[in-house]
Amino acid sequence: MPKPVISTASTVWNGDLFNGSGTTGLSGSGLGPFSVDWKARAEEGPGAKTSPEELLAAAHATCYSMALSNGLAQNGTPPTQLDSSAEVTFVAGEGIKGVKLTVRAQVENVSAEDFARLADEAKSGCPVSQALAVDITVDASLA
Repeated sequence: MPKPVISTASTVWNGDLFNGSGTTGLSGSGLGPFSVDWKARAEEGPGAKTSPEELLAAAHATCYSMALSNGLAQNGTPPTQLDSSAEVTFVAGEGIKGVKLTVRAQVENVSAEDFARLADEAKSGCPVSQALAVDITVDASLA
């Protein structure tokens, strides 16, 4: 059985949603801190600050590339290069409305039909795609 790998990130937030701000960091790699606030998330868009949706897009694009590269390799047609992106659409008051995955691939000896099938299978096989539908638990207490 594979050993579970636990990835952790943390955020410190100060103030209310609309006037507050925070920093988030990636605990395992030590990357960050990254500044976050409501305006960057819902009003101004990306800039010097990030958002949960931008971080989700980075995770999804990476996971999708990994899943597709594996599917192509198992098909006997490993990719030379995959350029993947994810666009996460967020609407204030409504939440995340969708994710658009885009990939441009350099793969030899694969038909367009096989590539399209493998690309679609990677979408549903990617663990980040699957995580968007899992149960989430919360452990909350006052400090």
